[in-house]
Amino acid sequence: MIGGRRPLQGRKLGDRRVRLERPHSAYFRWTGPGTLTAKAAASVPETPVGRAWARTKAVLIGRPLANEADITERLPKTKALAVFSSDAISSSTYATEEILLLLVTAGAAGLVYSVPISIAIALLLLIVATSYRQIAYAYPSGGGAYAVAKANINQPSALFAAAALIFDYMMTVAVSVAAGIAAVTSVVPELIPWRVELSLIALGLLTVANLRGLRESGNIFAVPTYMYVIGAIGLIVLGVLRVAGGDPAADFTPPPIAPPVEGSAVVSAVLILRAFAFGSVALTGTEAISNGVPAFKPPESRNAATTLTIMALLLGTIFVGITFLAQAYGIVVSETETVISQVGRTVFGDGALYIYFQVSTALILVLAANTGFNGAPRLAQILATDGYLPRQFSFRGDRLAYSWGIVILAVVAGIFIAVFDGSVTALIPMYSIGIFFSFTLSQGGMVVHWLRDRVRGWRLRLGFNLLGAVVTGVVAVIITAAKLERGAWIVLVIVPLFMGLMALIHRQYRAQAAELTISEAAVLAPPHKARRIVVPVNGINRAVVHALNLGRVLGDDIRAVYVTDDEHDGERMRGRWASQVPGVPLVIVESPYRALVGPVLAYLDVLDQAWPPDTEVPITIVVLPEYVARRWWDRILYNQQARRLKSALVGRAHTVVADVPYRRRH
Repeated sequence: MIGGRRPLQGRKLGDRRVRLERPHSAYFRWTGPGTLTAKAAASVPETPVGRAWARTKAVLIGRPLANEADITERLPKTKALAVFSSDAISSSTYATEEILLLLVTAGAAGLVYSVPISIAIALLLLIVATSYRQIAYAYPSGGGAYAVAKANINQPSALFAAAALIFDYMMTVAVSVAAGIAAVTSVVPELIPWRVELSLIALGLLTVANLRGLRESGNIFAVPTYMYVIGAIGLIVLGVLRVAGGDPAADFTPPPIAPPVEGSAVVSAVLILRAFAFGSVALTGTEAISNGVPAFKPPESRNAATTLTIMALLLGTIFVGITFLAQAYGIVVSETETVISQVGRTVFGDGALYIYFQVSTALILVLAANTGFNGAPRLAQILATDGYLPRQFSFRGDRLAYSWGIVILAVVAGIFIAVFDGSVTALIPMYSIGIFFSFTLSQGGMVVHWLRDRVRGWRLRLGFNLLGAVVTGVVAVIITAAKLERGAWIVLVIVPLFMGLMALIHRQYRAQAAELTISEAAVLAPPHKARRIVVPVNGINRAVVHALNLGRVLGDDIRAVYVTDDEHDGERMRGRWASQVPGVPLVIVESPYRALVGPVLAYLDVLDQAWPPDTEVPITIVVLPEYVARRWWDRILYNQQARRLKSALVGRAHTVVADVPYRRRH
């Protein structure tokens, strides 16, 4: 029972009796004369394999949820912060390292620029976050950069934003999982040879968690996210207090900068600009909240905007604080230990606090992949609704999650992890490029939006978005140029190919719609038509009788077709048929080459030629008997010829295939 209603098996509706062939397979609600509405339908599998799979899925994913449960699956701000902000917050663990990796090439004197660069990136974060707050209000249905570009620029730019975003979400999953395992191997180096296997196991667990639905994934990811936030803020507070108190370890002073020689000022400016661009990886994940506005509890836009503000404040504080401590303690990039691990070890020591911080860092890095699992399937759903991806991506699974998008994302991310040996160094050059191009398009689209919709305060908002579009565009170009030889060229190849694929899918859907469209002014009167029923048979048995009974219901012009390669067998069949199945003509088709499909098609061609000239819509209904085996291992023994015949008939002009399964009941 669902909702306190009984199944309608045996109940009368008006003057008709409804009988469900499979009890408990569906429940219905009476809504008016002649109308039945499915209340919930979770079919009970009839085969052992189906039942075993249903039990396994129920354990891993959970029981199916009705559509009405969607509102209960929405996220409050506390859980949404963990689900949608884990990628952005986790970027504070490696953004500082990306800055130092560039500045160290200028020697110790170059490290003095790390804090000013981090502050500049935090200001850029403020601009981008402000823009996405406005997007959350202006486009509450989600879609982020794709929705903004589609509404304000043009469709090609929207497809470019979507393709870049989806690719970056794939890289978010791959890089985050690999980085999380790298944090583990920093503590236990003996696990380095197993990093690919560990990454794939972590990826599988994340996939299952997301297939369970938003609310449950929020419960799973909330604790590790807040563990890291508490640990990082504690690290910064303690570290700043120690530095202010004159900690002897914090006595790093960069050597004086030598007078620049000719051309060195230009090189220094380029180096600082590149460090700024590489450190801007801290902004990845900022757009996820605006993409997932419909996942928030009402009022969706306001809750999303508030969560975005909290995320930006936390990310900016943690990122600048860690960079300050790294500079104060003179920490440089190491091949054996991450920068954030060195900062944690220096401030906390090697005790329990350091272990706690490192464990929370590993967890937040792995769970940062959850931003991709939430952003990509929702964007894919919007694209599928617009006809740019297969419609399967718009379907929701048992737990109201976009299962197709989740599974495909996990498979592609797993391929990237395996191909690049789970190495963060190898994966990260392809990361964050697409996101900055989407930043630029979203900011530029909002500039057009404010020029068109001049609401109160539009000039200030336009100024924010224009500055953001220019800065993020410059950063996108610099990152692409700097990482081109390290693998960024893959992005420049895959994104246009993905755009082309989406355009082809959309073209196919439009062609199909044009082919199937009927004018609203058309009056659909029944045409003059003729109908005949053909039943291919392999003898006289219960499955054949079941199909013949349906054929008799469909029309009076019915005939059975028996294909044989033995003339005597055909005569025996004709005699038995005449005595046992009167009223249904039997056509014997000889097949000297032992084929089945070809002779049946040839016979249908002969029948087609016999239609009267004035027949407008000739229809041949081919009724196929099919025996349903009781056990899964028996199925390979039956229906092979029927499947071949059905495949050949589907799509044949003026032909309808009716598959009639027969299963012997207990």
